[in-house]
Amino acid sequence: MSKGIFITGTGTDVGKTYITALLLQKLRQRMDAVYFKAALSGAEEVGGRLIAGDAHYVCKTAGIPGEPNDYVSYIYRTAVSPHLAAKIVGNPAELFRIKAHFDCIRKKHDFVVAEGSGGIVCPIRYDNQKIMLTDIIKTLGLDIIIVTTAALGSINSAVLTYEYARSKGINVRGFILNMYDESDTMQRDNKYMIEQLTGAEILGYAAKNGSEITLISDISQIT
Repeated sequence: MSKGIFITGTGTDVGKTYITALLLQKLRQRMDAVYFKAALSGAEEVGGRLIAGDAHYVCKTAGIPGEPNDYVSYIYRTAVSPHLAAKIVGNPAELFRIKAHFDCIRKKHDFVVAEGSGGIVCPIRYDNQKIMLTDIIKTLGLDIIIVTTAALGSINSAVLTYEYARSKGINVRGFILNMYDESDTMQRDNKYMIEQLTGAEILGYAAKNGSEITLISDISQIT
């Protein structure tokens, strides 16, 4: 069994954090699964301390114990791409630190669900060193699951994300659809076309206005 999976998305607004939380909620019914995020921007400052909102939401939803901030390697206040948020405060990400942090978490738990920042083409650091999200995925040695919707335009964004990841030597385990409406003819067809054009499976979906994730394939497809 693998020790982790990486969740990325076709964009910043497809519900990666929501799906990650629901997936961890499901996984934690069977194993000690926890969360990880390399870089988070747009954190809220409370009492002079930055709060990693995504981590707090996931940990609360999935019932993950401990301090949520401890599952995030770099936390930035400004809600921009991590590479720019890092430049603003002068605290650029270091790949070795991210890897060491992830390995430390992985050693203590059965499984880790790592969530990416933004879409698959996301610069994490861009100065004298260049670190892209794909560099982190490859350094952590994880396969990915792509979160998308089945809304208008999803075929294009899903296929492009899939092909870009594959071009970087990253294995795509499949897709999870967010806000999926089975009664919508277009969404049913978009789901079909995403599978046909990529050859990757739809592993599960979260129905529109739903609050749980339905895994189409066996959970072993994810773990």
